[in-house]
Amino acid sequence: MPNPAESLAQRVAERVVDLLVRAININELVLRVDLNALLQQVDLDKALGKVNMDALLARVDVNELIDRVDVNALLDRVNVNALLDRADVNALLDRVNVDALLDRADVNALLDRANVDALLDRASVDDVVRRVDVDAVLDRVDVNGLVGRIDMDLLVEQTDLGAVIARSSGGAASEALDAARSQAVGLDQFIDCWVGRVLRRKHPLPLAPPVLLAPREES
Repeated sequence: MPNPAESLAQRVAERVVDLLVRAININELVLRVDLNALLQQVDLDKALGKVNMDALLARVDVNELIDRVDVNALLDRVNVNALLDRADVNALLDRVNVDALLDRADVNALLDRANVDALLDRASVDDVVRRVDVDAVLDRVDVNGLVGRIDMDLLVEQTDLGAVIARSSGGAASEALDAARSQAVGLDQFIDCWVGRVLRRKHPLPLAPPVLLAPREES
């Protein structure tokens, strides 16, 4: 059995400690502590070496911690210009997976937000056309497929074939008539030349009957 005197002494000590703690003003006591002097006497490296960081982080509620962070106030204290000056943009871009980024982009939503009319107003169509390689474009065009998609019956129905034939035949007839006239004049001159030689004419005949020739002025 435990010693009654020892048990009594233990209860008295606990009571005294309890009364002493209640009597002490903890806040006032903490204010009297020189924390700088206290920290200077603490070997932080040795103390941190004894801390199990994995166990400590496992007990931390990161989501709750982030919720308590004032991100706006934090960003206000960040010197973005100085941060960008120190950033290696080329190295950053080399680590970006552009294909994965484009795969996640909603192109349709992006185009819906684009003001195409304003974009076209700012574009120089002439410059764009000058940069187009027309030969390369035509090489990629399936002409046979394009012709195969033409509705020939509808095209014939909308075409005035009579006017086309009249223009074609009229032009051909005019050309044939002009050619015949030219050949007739040449043949007439050829015959006149040989007749003059046979008849030994000293002077060529007039180009037209005397009645049709313009009257000469009397001297």
